[in-house]
Amino acid sequence: MDFLQKISHVHLDVLREVGNIGAGHSATALSKLLNKKIDMTVPNVKLASFTELTEWIGGPDVVIASVFLRIEGDVPGSLFFVLDVKQAERFIQQLIGDRQYSLADLDNQELGFSAFLELGNILTGSYLSSLSDLTNLNLYPSVPSMSIDMFGAVISYGLIELSKVSDYCIIIDTAIIEEDEPDTTVKGHFFLLPDPDSFSVLFKALGVNAND
Repeated sequence: MDFLQKISHVHLDVLREVGNIGAGHSATALSKLLNKKIDMTVPNVKLASFTELTEWIGGPDVVIASVFLRIEGDVPGSLFFVLDVKQAERFIQQLIGDRQYSLADLDNQELGFSAFLELGNILTGSYLSSLSDLTNLNLYPSVPSMSIDMFGAVISYGLIELSKVSDYCIIIDTAIIEEDEPDTTVKGHFFLLPDPDSFSVLFKALGVNAND
């Protein structure tokens, strides 16, 4: 049986705790960047097949904003951070100080892309840094890239090689709450796609056995 199919709630709880530590670091960085208090938590982590992942996001034709990077080092794999396009626009508007900004504005699209990439870089970097600190593993993120496209097109880039050997990925939900809008929670998602054998290395470093 593939190692990913052995993952239990114990493994997922460990990943959720790593996510919450990374979320704390991300919240601090975003608070400074936006000049207001930001809280972040990881309410849920789950294992999903690629088919379930596509259905869960709303289908392959749903348009999303995403940041992608490769993880190299002791635990190679792929990492996506995904937001609904409208929620991505909200953050871009705050980052560039333009409440009227739209990703549909082709004249200023590069500015918006740069701002969203900065946001994604903070979030993915904080998560990987926390994972590296807790495991003492060497994890090296590639230069991140971003895209706004249909989910099926975005996610297929990370699945091409992985789908040959595995059928699962890890979904790490992220809740972002702004101090001046406490009733509005921005829901983002990390999709962690490990290369073959990476998870056995990762969980061993976290002190969780495959048979737990």
